[in-house]
Amino acid sequence: MNEHFRRLWLRGRELLRPALPKRWRGVPLVPVVRLAGVIGFSTPLKPGLTLAGLARALDRAFGMRNAKAVALVINSPGGSAVQSHLIFRRIRQLAAEKNVPVIAFVEDVAASGGYMIACAGDEIVCDPSSIVGSIGVVGSSFGFHEALNKLGIERRVYTAGEKKVMLDPFLPEKPEDVAHIKALQREIHETFIGLVKERRSSRLTGPENTVFSGEYWSAKTALGYGLIDRLGDLRSFLRERYGEDVLTPLVSPERGFFGRRVPGVGADELLQAPGLAENLLSAIEARAMWARYGL
Repeated sequence: MNEHFRRLWLRGRELLRPALPKRWRGVPLVPVVRLAGVIGFSTPLKPGLTLAGLARALDRAFGMRNAKAVALVINSPGGSAVQSHLIFRRIRQLAAEKNVPVIAFVEDVAASGGYMIACAGDEIVCDPSSIVGSIGVVGSSFGFHEALNKLGIERRVYTAGEKKVMLDPFLPEKPEDVAHIKALQREIHETFIGLVKERRSSRLTGPENTVFSGEYWSAKTALGYGLIDRLGDLRSFLRERYGEDVLTPLVSPERGFFGRRVPGVGADELLQAPGLAENLLSAIEARAMWARYGL
C-alpha cells in the first residue's frame, strides 16, 4: 500500500511540475548583482558604489535559497580604496556564511578598486576586450598659488596644528608634505597587493614589478598574468556550467519613491545653487576616471 501511494505521489508531482514556478522545479538559480560606476562618491543622477548602497542587495542575493552561486557584474574604473575594500569584505563574509561560490563577470573595465571587488570572486570572467588591472594608488590636485599672486588675491587660513593645511592647492607645495602623502599611498598599495596575492594565490604568473605597477591591460593579457580565469560572458558561462534553464534574477539596490537609487544625488539636488559647483566637479572627476581607460 505504501509503495502504491508513493508511486501515485511521484506521478502527480511529475504531472504538476510544468505548472510550478521554475524555482520550485529544481532549476539552477544564480542571483546577479550589478556593480557599476565610480566607487565611493556620487555624481549627478548617478549614485556611486558604496557598501551602504549595496549591502541590502548583497544580503538578498546571498539569502536566496538553493542558489548555486552569486554572480557579480562589474563595470568600474575604481575610486575610494576604503569603500572598495568594504564591499570586497562584505561579499567574502556572505560567501563564507552561506557557503556559496562567487563568480565575477567584468564588462568594460574592472580597474583599481573595481579589480579589488572582482577579487571577491572565486573566479573572474572577462570579455576579451575588457580592461583589467591598475593595481595601484593615485591622488591628484592642482596648484593655484601663482595664479593667486598674479591676480593679487591674498589667501588667509587659520589653523590649530601646523600640518592642518598639508597639500593645500592654494599654497606652495612642500617636499615633506609630498613625502607624507606618498608614504600613505605606499601603505594602501601594499594592502592592495596583499589582497590580490591572497585571492589569486598560485594563479598569478606575471612578474610582480609588472602586475603591481599600476598598469592596466586587455583581458587577454590579464589572463596570461593570472589576474583573471577565463574569457567569456555571463549568459554563456552560466549556461555552460549550470544548464540551459539556469535562472539569473537581477538583484538591484533599493529605489526611492520616484525610482532613483537610494542613497544618491537627484536632479533637484543638482540644480540647487549651493551644491551645483560641487556636483559638476564630481561629474568631471568621474568622467576623467573613465577616460583614463579610453571609455
